[in-house]
Amino acid sequence: MNLTILSRAPQCYSTRRLVEAAKQRGHKVRIQDPLRFAIDMEEGEPGLFYRGKLVEEPDAILPRIGTSITRYGTTVVRQFEQMDCYTPNTANGISNSRDKLRSLQILSRHDIGIPRTAYVSDKNDVADAIERVGGTPVIIKLIEGTQGVGVILADKPEIAKAIIETLHSANQNVLIQKFVAESKGKDVRAFVINDRVVGAIRRTAQGQEFRSNVHRGGVATAIDLDPEYEKAAVRAAQIMGLKVCGVDMLEGKDGPQIMEINSSPGLEGIEGATGLDIAGEVIDFICSQADMPEIDLRQRLTVSRGYGVTDITIPEGSKFVGQTIDQTQLRDQDVVVLTLKRDESVISNPKSSRVLQPDDTLLCYGKLQNMKSLLSPKSKRKRKLKPLPSTPVTEGTTHEDAPPQEA
Repeated sequence: MNLTILSRAPQCYSTRRLVEAAKQRGHKVRIQDPLRFAIDMEEGEPGLFYRGKLVEEPDAILPRIGTSITRYGTTVVRQFEQMDCYTPNTANGISNSRDKLRSLQILSRHDIGIPRTAYVSDKNDVADAIERVGGTPVIIKLIEGTQGVGVILADKPEIAKAIIETLHSANQNVLIQKFVAESKGKDVRAFVINDRVVGAIRRTAQGQEFRSNVHRGGVATAIDLDPEYEKAAVRAAQIMGLKVCGVDMLEGKDGPQIMEINSSPGLEGIEGATGLDIAGEVIDFICSQADMPEIDLRQRLTVSRGYGVTDITIPEGSKFVGQTIDQTQLRDQDVVVLTLKRDESVISNPKSSRVLQPDDTLLCYGKLQNMKSLLSPKSKRKRKLKPLPSTPVTEGTTHEDAPPQEA
């Protein structure tokens, strides 16, 4: 296998270990700086130049894109994808995980634990947002911070509001997040490759520091991950569209709380604590997938007019309950069942003899008009929010009376 590692830090531990693991397995590997690529586009011929020379397309790439170059780095990764070069982490997956707000928005529609989080723009909304996440103490995070930078613990409402207003005045976007007290000073990092956790550590802060990042002096110890946490880590990685990542979780009283998903996880802390060859596991996985490039369904499906992918949930009382997939005659309606989700299990390419049960969800590809007639009405989820404290309003003045802000 010819492997290209996209990295600006060839001498860092993680990059060196990946190169070493690849060479030990007889693969050809090179390190290339993402910022030295030039993108070339013409009809039917997406291409790349590196240091002025046309790139010889590798079998696979492994992106190690730093925060400071996310935009250009993901553009390069996307160009490799258009050239049908395999990457375990797509440009969309990297971009989604790098933005803390975007990643939590994506996770929030799924039944997976996350700390209660708020995001506001107007200073008049800050106090209510703090109350909604549970009140102080509260965590304030920069949206694109990394390694614990831009994470602040505020223990009083007035302090939290002052910090947020100061950051807003400096054009910094921040998240307001519930402080999970039972997990203060520690978190769990699960290293996920495809559909399994290959290693896990608990990181513990030292002294009065509440941030447990190894880069901030946190101590890493190997752990056997509880199945509930392992399942949450794998689901989070799959939802985000990442095949190789580190999933950071808080140990809350209600179970795992996904804190962050890292698309370029460091290897030094987890290999040092566990003694495992994580780099070798990454290389072996990429080698096994190199001949199977990712397919962007959104691009491919536009070719077939009137066709698409959707979920069909089987409600209680449906005529399909008790029938096999074959008996539903979906195939005769130009609808193919790709997966069947039952409770927490997902069955890929289910057999035609499988009997359907209430609340089964079928992921189907087929004629959109036919699938539309099979959909049950969407059930609106009712949220239960705490009553908000009443805000005194000066007589004769409302928020709507405030002068509009310039764009």
